[in-house]
Amino acid sequence: MNDLIINTENLTKKFGNFTACDNISFNVKKGEIFGFLGANGAGKTTAIRMLCGLSQPTSGHATIAGYDIYKDTEKIKLNIGYMSQKFSLYEDLTVKENIEFYGGIYRLPSKEIRERSKKLIGELGLESVQNKLIGSLPLGWKQKLAFSVAVFHTQKVVFLDEPTGGVDPVTRRQFWELIYKAADEGISVFVTTHYMDEAEYCGRISMMVDGRIAAMGTPKELKGSFNVGSMYDVFLHLARGTK
Repeated sequence: MNDLIINTENLTKKFGNFTACDNISFNVKKGEIFGFLGANGAGKTTAIRMLCGLSQPTSGHATIAGYDIYKDTEKIKLNIGYMSQKFSLYEDLTVKENIEFYGGIYRLPSKEIRERSKKLIGELGLESVQNKLIGSLPLGWKQKLAFSVAVFHTQKVVFLDEPTGGVDPVTRRQFWELIYKAADEGISVFVTTHYMDEAEYCGRISMMVDGRIAAMGTPKELKGSFNVGSMYDVFLHLARGTK
């Protein structure tokens, strides 16, 4: 079981009388791309906030990279990457300054930050704009840089909350190539998305409906279970089943 990077058991989060996440249980292995799908309001972002140590569960248990989400929140934050729905870099800093800033947050040595920064800028082809403010760059460039910064410190898991929202299909595909690369390097990727075609890119998928996990498995397994040809059809089947 040492290859489990995320392990949750009956994780629950309530806000007054409203249950945002209702006894969800799942695990994510090292280097796995795990899709966490569902309609808006299904509980995806709430679950991510608990797993990242940003919100304490009402009940249940979970470990992230071996750290307990109740007792080890600061250690969890140093061992994960996180990219939110909203753009997560500082638009009044340059490309290079953003990279250096996040390297400092993750307590990397100055020499290592400089070396990794130069390598990252080269890999993304941003040499010509490295000294430009982030706010002046196209959204697609911003999102790819935000992801790269999220895995800059080579942590064990990265959480991506609808990372491709608002970008064009070509940029979305390029973004997923970065995700594949991270997974190949042993980083577990926990990703939420409302694009059902992106579900096909995940190794396994959990489908959330009204705060609960309604179905879980590989894309092939889920499509076979519901005898449909696409993940969009799986989503429709589950959504209609709640009516």
